[in-house]
Amino acid sequence: MDSIDPADDSATQENSAARASASSETDARTVRRKKTDESRRTRPISDALLRRFTRYSGRLSTEAVHWLETQLTFFQVLPADQKAQIHLIIQSAIRDFAAWTKNPEAELSDTIAAFKLLPGESGSSLSLQETVQLVRSTLDYFELVLPRVSHNEGQRNATITALLRYGRELGFTAAAVYAAAAENRGSWDTRMEAMLVDAIIRGDDMADLNSGSAALNWDTTQPLTVIVGVPKADLGITAVNDIHMAATADDRQALAVVQGARFVVVLSGALPAATMIPQRILKTFDDGPVVLGPTVNNLSQAPRSAAEAIKSFEAVAAWPNAPRPVSAVDLLPERILAGDETARRTLVDTVIGPLRAADASVEETLHAYIEHGGQVEACARELFVHPNTVRYRLRRVAQITQYDPLKPRDSFVLRIALTLGRLPPHSSH
Repeated sequence: MDSIDPADDSATQENSAARASASSETDARTVRRKKTDESRRTRPISDALLRRFTRYSGRLSTEAVHWLETQLTFFQVLPADQKAQIHLIIQSAIRDFAAWTKNPEAELSDTIAAFKLLPGESGSSLSLQETVQLVRSTLDYFELVLPRVSHNEGQRNATITALLRYGRELGFTAAAVYAAAAENRGSWDTRMEAMLVDAIIRGDDMADLNSGSAALNWDTTQPLTVIVGVPKADLGITAVNDIHMAATADDRQALAVVQGARFVVVLSGALPAATMIPQRILKTFDDGPVVLGPTVNNLSQAPRSAAEAIKSFEAVAAWPNAPRPVSAVDLLPERILAGDETARRTLVDTVIGPLRAADASVEETLHAYIEHGGQVEACARELFVHPNTVRYRLRRVAQITQYDPLKPRDSFVLRIALTLGRLPPHSSH
């Protein structure tokens, strides 16, 4: 066996150590290079560059507005004051961007304050969709321009990365502002709607009604009908929202307010008869009585419809078998007994006046017929006429007054009318 030379073994060990050292140095350089690359990727934007962004915010925002005019059709036709608002928002966003890169948790206070100018109350306000397009197009512009302000690749990459994250924050900010504006607008509309319906019930003058209706986009020249009932127990004040949706589905407008157990609705459009009320509208009320005031020609006459509907609603309990819904004119006797002077005048004018304008024998026959409990033969004997003559005259009563004496309910109305006709004027006061 050959002997091992210690010198050869020592040389081998030295070569192995040298190779290991070289490999270690190579690995170290690789790690340092990776750390350097990672540091470059995560390096924050320098303070000097952020100050440059802030210093040029006015110029950059002006150029961004010019860019938007070439990119967005709706932006081109915006009035000058709205373009100025958007210019302010962009300038605020640039300033907030500089602050946000240092503290991403900070609130975009300047931008939020500027954003609140957009979802205003005027018809020319920007929609949320248009605002999103503005944010997207503005960010596209800054992704092209802001990196050029920096002087090295690392800062340019950092700027682009920060812009992408900042754009997300701007989107959430815009959505939050518009959501808050929608909530505030809804609350304001609800209060204004309740005030307008209250004004109608009180009978306020037209100037007050016009101001409220204009704020709610209500056409003051359209016919309308006031409806009164009880809201469903499970709906409460949310019945107002339900009535809005039901009215919209029927191509109408509605104003509504819940006043305790009373639900008052002002519905656009004519309702010549109670049976013509849309079922969607009727379903927003409880199962109790629903009363319709007369259809009037415009908003200035709405207090009259409201007064009759409310008086009728207060008196409807006196007619247990009243139809649902029921018109105010069908509750004249009950309203008269409850002290409604308007109902008294209406019944006298629509029954007694026309009867007395006709042949005197018609009113005489009606009186005798009612006094004899609806017995035609007994009435004929008292008047010394043939029963067919009585029947003919009763048909004349129906033609003249639109109330048929042969029907129990109509006979009751006619009895009340005859009684009022015998009283001196205003004696019911």
